[in-house]
Amino acid sequence: MKTQVTGLFFSPCGTVEKTVRTMADAAAERLGVRSGYIDFTLPRARERDYAFGPEQLVFVGVPVYAGRVPNKIMPFIRDHIRGTGAAAVPVVCFGNRSFDNALAELAALLRAGGFSIAGAAAVVTQHSFNGKLAAGRPTEQDLAQAAAFAVKAAEADRDLDAGAIPGQSDAPYYTPLGADGQPVNFLKATPTVDYGLCVHCGTCAAVCPMGSVDRDDPGKMRGVCIKCQACIHKCRRHARSFTDPAILSHLTMLEQTYMRPADPTYIL
Repeated sequence: MKTQVTGLFFSPCGTVEKTVRTMADAAAERLGVRSGYIDFTLPRARERDYAFGPEQLVFVGVPVYAGRVPNKIMPFIRDHIRGTGAAAVPVVCFGNRSFDNALAELAALLRAGGFSIAGAAAVVTQHSFNGKLAAGRPTEQDLAQAAAFAVKAAEADRDLDAGAIPGQSDAPYYTPLGADGQPVNFLKATPTVDYGLCVHCGTCAAVCPMGSVDRDDPGKMRGVCIKCQACIHKCRRHARSFTDPAILSHLTMLEQTYMRPADPTYIL
């Protein structure tokens, strides 16, 4: 029987955190133990190793980026999270389009790190680029469904076969499309700043998971931008936005194609 439940998450915009905390709390309550959390969203949290033993159940959550685990976060999960006989539940959150191969990739990373896989979940959450997609999700109903799944995962004593999880762990990334259906590339795009609204409060720099926003000049990037939208969602003055034409065209395509409510996937 597991005596400790932990939720680990990378959650720039907060929806993965909400989902994983809900699952960890429900599993812990079922087992009659306390739940704990590890937030590895910010760079400092990814400077250390995390190890878990046979008595532990761990829910590990990430958002889906281009159909996979975020590529700048994957090495941390691969190299710094270890489960010596611990059970893990990989959880991916996707913004109403598809989770593609992200769940299979996360499960494979955890299995390679020494975890058994007690279950797996792909949960629908509001799209970080376009809030019209899956707006307001996860809803209370979504969270109740996630909690019920977590209880079953806590009760399970199994190691899922890799074939039970849809997708390929080494598949190509999803290619974003524009409004005309043609591929678009916005890898080098960064947020623009309205200096008429910006008050240089430093929030954008503080929440950047790559530590890339310059604290003195928030319009400058000192490193890579992974398009997570944390600085945009958490700017109290609404001074940041993406204006890149390729991104805007992609957002139009998403609205044209993926407004239907997607369903989560739970695997036990």
